[in-house]
Amino acid sequence: MSQIHYTLLDEPLWPLMNKFYRAHQSSMKAVREAQLWVARQDEIIAALCLRPVSGGHWLTGLFVDPAYRVQGIAARLIDEAVKGVGGPVWLFCHPDLRGFYERQGFSFDPVLPYAMAERLNRYARSKPMIAMGLEPKTQS
Repeated sequence: MSQIHYTLLDEPLWPLMNKFYRAHQSSMKAVREAQLWVARQDEIIAALCLRPVSGGHWLTGLFVDPAYRVQGIAARLIDEAVKGVGGPVWLFCHPDLRGFYERQGFSFDPVLPYAMAERLNRYARSKPMIAMGLEPKTQS
């Protein structure tokens, strides 16, 4: 088996991310205004979007191919994506995923910019959803 590479996806390859999501019947979509990060082992095996928003970044679309889960791939992909980010990173997730994100350094119920808080309120009307936040590590 070849090594897993964690990289920012070049713009001409962005359609591959949506193809990956569709192949797994995921409703997630690559967002053009975002940095698109992938884990590849020949093919894409995991993906996420890191979208700039007021005051920080919004992590969306984290998905790992079921055949590659529970191997630390999501954690490593998150680490690579947020490594050079200035400002906080927020995400919305199902409450069952709280423990996973806390192990990645995210905290529950962060202070959100108004636009993000409004978005969370809209999403939470139709499904269980919580906010998590990560303060980036400062380089010393």
